[in-house]
Amino acid sequence: MLLKLKTAVVYGAAGSVGAAVARAFAREGAAVFLAGRRLARVQQVADQIELAGGTAHAAVVDALDEAAVVAHADAIVERAGQLDISFNAIAVDHIQCVPLSRMTEAEVVGPVARRVATHLLTARAASRHMTAQGRGVIMTFTADAARLAFPEVGSFGIACAAVEGLTRSLAAELGPYGIRVVCLRSMGSPDAPGTEGVWKLRADRTTSPREGYDAGNTERSTADLVDSRAQLTLLGRLPMLTEVGNVAAMMASDHASPLTATVVNLNCGEIAD
Repeated sequence: MLLKLKTAVVYGAAGSVGAAVARAFAREGAAVFLAGRRLARVQQVADQIELAGGTAHAAVVDALDEAAVVAHADAIVERAGQLDISFNAIAVDHIQCVPLSRMTEAEVVGPVARRVATHLLTARAASRHMTAQGRGVIMTFTADAARLAFPEVGSFGIACAAVEGLTRSLAAELGPYGIRVVCLRSMGSPDAPGTEGVWKLRADRTTSPREGYDAGNTERSTADLVDSRAQLTLLGRLPMLTEVGNVAAMMASDHASPLTATVVNLNCGEIAD
């Protein structure tokens, strides 16, 4: 097992990415503490992990409330004796399909600030304990819009780029204490309900050659959009949620010990670094 005897916290654990990562961490032997805004949904993921033979604990945590984040991290260490991995999969709503020129300052800047804040606050809470231990892995999560230019995605790409910048800064400051900071960058998974919804919305709106499809048929347009995005990758397909979880577990493990201040592209070769 890659994460045997490790303790991990996953923020946004009720979401598709957070749940996939939590399951992968548990499967690889970690005791997983799941955090989210709605206990019922987080508990459902925890129950699934327990039924599969893993160890999971659910809690309600508002990642924009620093006191709540710190208290939760403290409670994890009090119960488990350590905190080895922190993964943030928290989603923040962004207005899309509207040009930036038609959005207010608050509509653009607000989501960027909230997304960066959740990563900053959760990383800072974890780093307090990891610094004392002399080890730990903090993981952030972004999307291809951090590097690629897409029209009418609002402040989403800006926010993702900011989180990647934060990842590098945290890595520079925490590296001397034995803490690695790694970002996972996806392009969306076709088996994630939220991603499909965004693609459908964009299929109704865009006529970009990069995302070509038949705009006259929404159902077919969505399929065409997914297919055209897959064709932009070197592997000719899109990353599935299970694969995202698998890579997260590998990056959190000691097998990835030399990696920090880096972005791992989970996009099947859409971006070549």
